Amino acid sequence: MSEKKDLSRAEQVRLRRESTTSRRVQRARRESTRPAPPVTSRTRQAFVTEKRKPARNTRRRFQIALPASHRETRTLSIPRPRVGMRLLSFLLVLVFGAAIYFAYNLPQFRVAQAQIIGNQIIPAEELNAAMSITGQPIFLLKPAELETRLRLNYPELVSVDVSVSLPNIVSVVVLERKPVVRWEQGGSYTWISEDGVAFRPRGEIGSLISVIAVSAPALELSAPDPLNPVPFISTEMIRSLQGLAGHVPPGMSILYDPIQGFGWTDPRGWQVYFGTSARDVELKVRVYESMVNSLTQRGIRPALINVMYPTAPYYRLSQ
Repeated sequence: MSEKKDLSRAEQVRLRRESTTSRRVQRARRESTRPAPPVTSRTRQAFVTEKRKPARNTRRRFQIALPASHRETRTLSIPRPRVGMRLLSFLLVLVFGAAIYFAYNLPQFRVAQAQIIGNQIIPAEELNAAMSITGQPIFLLKPAELETRLRLNYPELVSVDVSVSLPNIVSVVVLERKPVVRWEQGGSYTWISEDGVAFRPRGEIGSLISVIAVSAPALELSAPDPLNPVPFISTEMIRSLQGLAGHVPPGMSILYDPIQGFGWTDPRGWQVYFGTSARDVELKVRVYESMVNSLTQRGIRPALINVMYPTAPYYRLSQ
């Protein structure tokens, strides 16, 4: 007991490990010298499987062993050409580019001149010059722009219809205003249509109502269509002139005064005015003839007779 107490803790642990190791060695020696148990062989139970009958219309497959040289032979595959999207896009661009080039440069697609239909006052050459389409490709022409250009440059045109067709045909159908009044003022004159629009005269027409004006009428007129020109005089004044035209003495022109309206110089030595209203024109003329007969019978020679208001006519003597 005294010796065990004298041993240190480390020596005690070492002794326990040595005893454990010696016991394991002895156990391994005994197991190695023990005879091996007999080995019994077992046979596997054979399973009987039914053979499947080959299906009809099936081909038998045969495996043939080929020489090494044949197994190593490789077949070369030639790739099929495929048209990609880039190539297709390039071809389309090429085709369209060529079409556009020939369309703009071939003389068959360039306009020589337009076919003008319906014009009686304006020459066709003048209308073609205003449109400036000679030598232009047919694809660049816009009918709406050509119509606007003609109507703005020519107030005598009521309507313009432009049509374009291949290869280089341009047709223009126009409707012109017909002049009814020859308005002279300040040494120059203009033509006026039935709707009161003034436009450039082209020659002389004997059937027009001739008017000599002191000044232009002070009217504020407007056109509903922005392409239509603003009327120079009202349609009421046009109807008044048409009503008075049959009563004008031969060789005389109708006079216009902004205050007294339309009238003329009577060959008997005075001036007469009827205003600008188209109402009661025939009544005004009858009242005028009655006044002239009455004044003549009384030996009165007036300088001016005004029948603007048929219910209140008056005359003025020369001073």
